Amino acid sequence: MADGSAPVTRDETGPDLHLPLNLGLITDADYRLMIDAITDYAIFFLDPGGIVLSWNAGARQVQGYEPHEVIGSHFSVFYPPDLLDKNWPRHELEVAARTGQYQEEGWRVRKDGTRFWASVVITRLTGPDGKLRGFSKITRDLSSRQKQDELLRASEERFRLIVDGVKDYAIFMLDPHGYVMSWNTGAKATKGYEAHEIIGKHFSTFYPAEVAATGFPDEELKTAREVGRFEDEGWRLRKDGSRFWASVIITALFDETGRHRGFAKVTRDLTERRRISTLEDEGRRITTFLAMLGHELRNPLTPISNAVAIMERLGPAADAGTLARMSSIIGRQLKQITRLVDDLLDVGRITSGKIHLESKPVRLSDVIDESIEMLRPSADAKRHTLVFHPPSGDPWITGDRARMIQVVCNLLNNAIKFTPDGGLIGVRLREVGAHAEVGVEDNGPGIAPAALPQVFMLFAQGEQEISRPQGGLGLGLTLVQQLVTLHGGDVSAFSKGMPGEGAEFVIRLPRVAAPPEKKRNEGTGDRKMVLVVDDNRDAAETMSLLIESLGYLSRTAADGPSALEAIKVEQPDLVLLDIGLPGFSGVEVARRVRREVPHPPTLVAVTGYGQASDRDASLEAGFYAHLTKPVDAQQLEGLLARLLGKLD
Repeated sequence: MADGSAPVTRDETGPDLHLPLNLGLITDADYRLMIDAITDYAIFFLDPGGIVLSWNAGARQVQGYEPHEVIGSHFSVFYPPDLLDKNWPRHELEVAARTGQYQEEGWRVRKDGTRFWASVVITRLTGPDGKLRGFSKITRDLSSRQKQDELLRASEERFRLIVDGVKDYAIFMLDPHGYVMSWNTGAKATKGYEAHEIIGKHFSTFYPAEVAATGFPDEELKTAREVGRFEDEGWRLRKDGSRFWASVIITALFDETGRHRGFAKVTRDLTERRRISTLEDEGRRITTFLAMLGHELRNPLTPISNAVAIMERLGPAADAGTLARMSSIIGRQLKQITRLVDDLLDVGRITSGKIHLESKPVRLSDVIDESIEMLRPSADAKRHTLVFHPPSGDPWITGDRARMIQVVCNLLNNAIKFTPDGGLIGVRLREVGAHAEVGVEDNGPGIAPAALPQVFMLFAQGEQEISRPQGGLGLGLTLVQQLVTLHGGDVSAFSKGMPGEGAEFVIRLPRVAAPPEKKRNEGTGDRKMVLVVDDNRDAAETMSLLIESLGYLSRTAADGPSALEAIKVEQPDLVLLDIGLPGFSGVEVARRVRREVPHPPTLVAVTGYGQASDRDASLEAGFYAHLTKPVDAQQLEGLLARLLGKLD
């Protein structure tokens, strides 16, 4: 046609297309006008071979050709060379002819040779006889959308590169249920997993078993979804099972419709920073502790120094009463120094793993009775009421009786020390399932709730003012916790921090059945037996006499083999064991006792070797203490009282 519009053939044999009669018929010219008026879409017709038969205004705008320039040409002129090499135009027509329609998006070419991203729909046209009449082809220029898509893809790629390039932070996504969906380089470096090893797994994999079992990971997600984010610091696990201290931020992700799409999780390894902070904190506490140690040691040294000065000044003219008073003062203060040194040594042994605990049946009511008896004078001095609430049963544990007395005494001493005069201190013992519980409570000022997690920390009480009236090094509760832990139990502190409501400490220990009564030689009663082992006969005999003068039974042995046999047969409660012995050494005796005796007695080394290395060797061999010859009688008496209980 002269105007360039497509020839339209009307099939006279087919049904007419019309609107309701009152609106009149739509003519072919109407269709032509409608199609030609569309400018956003290129709409044209192809014959069965792909020759262009019509061309609308939209085609002229999209493709750049005037009608006379393209009608009669093959539609392959719109395709770039790479698609022509694949014979793509023919492929499109074959698919459309076979299936009825072909759709795709791809690059096409304008008249000026520029490319544009096109949406293409080719539809098969058949006549009433079913024969192929040609094709309609609708093309839309999507270049602007494609550009936006490319910009978006480039932005996403840049974001991915940024996230993946971060090595100090683990950044990954979780689906709404907590399953890992992405994994960056920092996540691999921090947690040790390759992407294929962890994507698809639940993020609770990163939590210690005891934490995951509480449902804490799911609570984190719940909080993040409800308030938008969740922040925490705590222990997490690497692939190899090692723990690291992590800073964690979980952010809930929602799309533009408000639909929850999952979570972003950022984790940073703060192990080194926490270690440095902990060291700095410990350094501050140790510095304060050393100041407290100097203060506590000078307190007893002052009266000792004064007493010595008085005795030196009086000289031979000193009367017996004055000397007795000075001697009593020196004795009391030496005991105070001994307690301080013993606490320090005990902490050192426990923290270095060199403490030796007995493993014998222990009746807890006896432990509490003896502890109360030892601390009653201190309680009476402050007019405290000290009450023991005995259990309905008779709980026993397996452990070290002397150490358990030390534990209860430390708790009682704390209660007495911090409770104002005239207070009430109670001790209760009860059976709870497979455990025995010992509780010590008071009605003193209590402990601030914020301070409860730190009360068992080493040197934690050293942070208090040096001038505090109660005194002490703050080692007691640390020893309590560590000794209870070594017995397979745990200790907890409870307090509201309200004056008058005080604090309560509760020890839980595994219970055991009461043992059959141990047979004693007639006439010995409940007196404890000490075996003295020394190849020097005079030394052994005099030590035995000294032991008996202190109220204990004693036996002697002169060599390694006879010592081991006496331990098995006599079943002593404590052995004072020389190191250099005929047969085999005291160290070998200790090793064999630990292997061959079901309930070994407490072993105390008595030797002429007093170097630090000698003491370390004794403790490593399983000795409870190391005494250097000649043994101080008062030191021995105090040790026996502590290990075997106070005698009437």
